[in-house]
Amino acid sequence: MADIKHFDPDATLEAVVRLFWKQGVAATGVQDIVNATGLNRSSLYSTYGGKQQLYLAALNRYVAARSQPVFRQLAEDRRGLPAVADFFRSLISARTSGEHARWGCLVSNAHAGAESGDLDVRAVLDRHHQGLCAALRSALEAARRDGQLAPSVDPVSAADLLALLAYGVNTRSQAGGDARSLSRTVDAALDSLRAPG
Repeated sequence: MADIKHFDPDATLEAVVRLFWKQGVAATGVQDIVNATGLNRSSLYSTYGGKQQLYLAALNRYVAARSQPVFRQLAEDRRGLPAVADFFRSLISARTSGEHARWGCLVSNAHAGAESGDLDVRAVLDRHHQGLCAALRSALEAARRDGQLAPSVDPVSAADLLALLAYGVNTRSQAGGDARSLSRTVDAALDSLRAPG
């Protein structure tokens, strides 16, 4: 059995994140993971456990490295609706151009996949959703303080709506939605929240 100290678990996990993200969990076999990481099965199993445990570790890594920093930035941005608009612009750009175009989002993919039936996976998805809603709510509360929101808009409900829109952007972009049409949808959603005038 290979000595697990002779490889970098962090780099290996990042390679696995990319594999699950690009191919999906159901389409990724243990041999795919072996091929992507260069490790043998015994090293993978002794370090991470089975495929499900490895997927859970990859999902947690994705959330910590890719989602949570964006949520923090949005929550701390005091510009209100312009901050929300920038969040969606960045999201659409990431999903429709560059290295990860058409990969969707590992979290959104998990929501739609059979893996969401696993209680541990569902817990990660719930924490991610709560973090996304909290960040959007913070930005919307800043917008309300600055008079940017229509009087009838409730920041909590609007944050939930925008979180679902973010998941929709992820899913639609993976299926071929283009940046222009996604941006029009986001603009319409944000316009519906704005104070008149």
